[in-house]
Amino acid sequence: MGTLVRECTLADVQALQEISRETFADTFGAVNTPMDLTHYLQTAYSLPKLRAELSDPEAAFFFIYRDDQLAGYLKLNFGDNQTEAYGPDSLEIQRIYIRQSFKHLGLGTHLMHKAFEVAKRLSKKRIWLGVWEKNFSAIKFYRKLGFSQIGDHVFVLGSSRQRDLIMAKDL
Repeated sequence: MGTLVRECTLADVQALQEISRETFADTFGAVNTPMDLTHYLQTAYSLPKLRAELSDPEAAFFFIYRDDQLAGYLKLNFGDNQTEAYGPDSLEIQRIYIRQSFKHLGLGTHLMHKAFEVAKRLSKKRIWLGVWEKNFSAIKFYRKLGFSQIGDHVFVLGSSRQRDLIMAKDL
């Protein structure tokens, strides 16, 4: 069984939109109103927005494949592109998603190792992320990898205000 991680390019924008919408809806659809979810998926993952993100020199996307099938993706932010001001020595994992049919195969760990590799290549001293406070399996996964909570912030999805835990790991 082969696993491949590769950086995304502008040519991948359609596939990125599809997997982004699918995995976000699978993860958060049941806990948000259909109207809020639809609006978020249409705006956060529009083709112009994704093209801009893919073109940003302070962001990087990676696809992960399992047996030649697109199984998930990772989005990293660094420099001024981070969604919170944790400084130039930090790298943010903004998105890490695995398709339902590929969960529990170790692919999330592969993507996290890619994030660590990029952070080290860019001489970052800390890696951090935000995770919904009720996503207990993700929180457990991040703790297993050495992350601990350093703060929180509010994530707004339509009419819903949700609390994300900020978790970080020093490298």
